[in-house]
Amino acid sequence: MNLFASIKPDSDSSLVAHLYTDGGSRGNPGPAGCGGIIYDEQDQEIDRFHRFLGERTNNYAEYQGLIIGMKLALKRDVTDLVVYMDSKLAIEQMSGNWKVKHPQMRLLWQEAKALEEDFNSVDYQHVRREKNTVADELANLAMD
Repeated sequence: MNLFASIKPDSDSSLVAHLYTDGGSRGNPGPAGCGGIIYDEQDQEIDRFHRFLGERTNNYAEYQGLIIGMKLALKRDVTDLVVYMDSKLAIEQMSGNWKVKHPQMRLLWQEAKALEEDFNSVDYQHVRREKNTVADELANLAMD
């Protein structure tokens, strides 16, 4: 059974959540990991995650953090998602402002764009690293 099966949210109820996610690698490529935390509108934690990704690039880890976080939000019945990342590249690509040229990144971008379809809305916000400390700590925990 897939724990992250995508199900379109019920349009009669809504749950807005905030996903803070981060990914990184020690070396590029190098040992990589991602992590994230999801809060509801009252800043109560809904869930968190961290995952070791093996030998990967930083951008791969950033996208994996986004994808895993989106799947987890769907599992928690989130209907509207605000995503906060310190990766300017991922935010601008997901927002449609920058093209995705790298073939492997394009596959990850397509997966994330497909997950968007399962939400009523997704808004992407770039944040500075110091505003994304919990997600950064979780990504580093995954790499440790």
